[in-house]
Amino acid sequence: MGKEASRKLEWRINVSDGVSERLEPETGAILRAWTWFKRLMLGGFILKICKFLEKAWNLAVDEPKKVIHGLKVGLAISLVSLFYYMRPLYDGVGGNAMWAVMTVVVVFESSVGATLGKCINRAIGTFLAGSLGVGVHWIAFHSGKNLEPIVLGISLFLLASAATFSRFMPTIKARFDYGIMIFILTFSLVSVSGYRVDKLLELAQQRLSTIAIGASICIIISMLFCPMWAGDELHLLICQNLEKLAHSLDECVVEYFRHNKTSTAKDEACSKKMKGYRCALNSKATEELKANFARWEPAHGRFSFRHPWKQYLKIGASIRNCAYCIETLHGCVDSETQAPPHLKRHLNNICMRLSSSSSNVLQELAFALKTMKQSSKINLSVGEMNFAVQELKHALISLPNHNISIKNPSPSTVEASGNCNTEPITSIRASSSFMEILPLATLASLLIENAAKIEVIVNGVNELAVLAEFKPTTDNKKSKSNQSPKKLTSENQDPETVKIPQKV
Repeated sequence: MGKEASRKLEWRINVSDGVSERLEPETGAILRAWTWFKRLMLGGFILKICKFLEKAWNLAVDEPKKVIHGLKVGLAISLVSLFYYMRPLYDGVGGNAMWAVMTVVVVFESSVGATLGKCINRAIGTFLAGSLGVGVHWIAFHSGKNLEPIVLGISLFLLASAATFSRFMPTIKARFDYGIMIFILTFSLVSVSGYRVDKLLELAQQRLSTIAIGASICIIISMLFCPMWAGDELHLLICQNLEKLAHSLDECVVEYFRHNKTSTAKDEACSKKMKGYRCALNSKATEELKANFARWEPAHGRFSFRHPWKQYLKIGASIRNCAYCIETLHGCVDSETQAPPHLKRHLNNICMRLSSSSSNVLQELAFALKTMKQSSKINLSVGEMNFAVQELKHALISLPNHNISIKNPSPSTVEASGNCNTEPITSIRASSSFMEILPLATLASLLIENAAKIEVIVNGVNELAVLAEFKPTTDNKKSKSNQSPKKLTSENQDPETVKIPQKV
């Protein structure tokens, strides 16, 4: 009765108006706070899920190839899992069907070349390791019970050490690193398990067959359903880097000589183009990886089986050298030390002409690579670029005489002023003028150096055109269609096409 009475008791407080209010226990306030906290946490969790789904959707829209790759992997795993679900297939491969599933998981890559390379490496590594493992097990078995574990242990130590050391060799690591890792894994499993397993040959045969099944499914799906060729991606990457270099070069020079530097939406878009050279600087690893995968691919599209993929790496290296030069040009644009406006006006047109002709050469090279045809305009474009280089050199030579006029005071002026020491004044003026000219001279020298690096790219593309047998353009004459492109330098230009002024 006392407990029931205590439960019915209520605490009240008298207010100034003579009205009493009920006091709620603290547990009610805590319960409301906990409810509010749960709602807040639940709302934040749902918001995070929505943001994640939004990012996933944007990624799928921007790069549908990744969605396709995910669907292809799901299809391959579904097909290989039938060896577990269907009794006749399971009885055929035994309990080693899981090796087929593992093969699909570790072998299936986004590109055909990567998948083929891993499948071939896995097959070769498994076959060699299995064969050596069975041979070593036979030798150890006939050595006697006492020497059998010693022979197996020594062979495992020697082969694992030698195989691991070979992974550090650049030529082997580039193409067979995965195969060597599979060799070590398989040989270790065969050597260790063979000591306790009686039917070792049968076990090795079943595992090899299941790996072959998984690899075959990966290759078929990768090549037949929306194939993604590493060679195509490498070819497109080099073309895009050439185009981005051309846009970056144009925008850098335009930005340097622009008078009004107020920020607008159009200027922000131009700034993105100006920084496009960074893609070429950061693409070395991607180019080497795609070139390595492309060597495993069969003939497809416009690419033959022995397409010169190594030449793309040489072109990529030349593109990066040019990109480094453009990066330095970008530093001149953002530098706090700028040349005076009257000096910029003196070289404005000449620098713009050189940058325009240089970007035309890069765009022409990108177009030739895309179409895989010999360009009929590249000789003329390179000639215009070299002519612009010579013009800029002459402008640089005449720049000090054109802008600086330092005159010594006449004797009458000296006598009137009473100052006979005029040398400090002359040296101060010359030093100030040199500091004004230096930023502009740096920009001009970088443009000249960039033109020389572009010629190296032209020679690389011409060499690729010969090795890959680019088709001649339709407007070329038949007499010139069979001629191989020559290396273009400023020394072997046609004097009738390009007139190079003499140095003063």
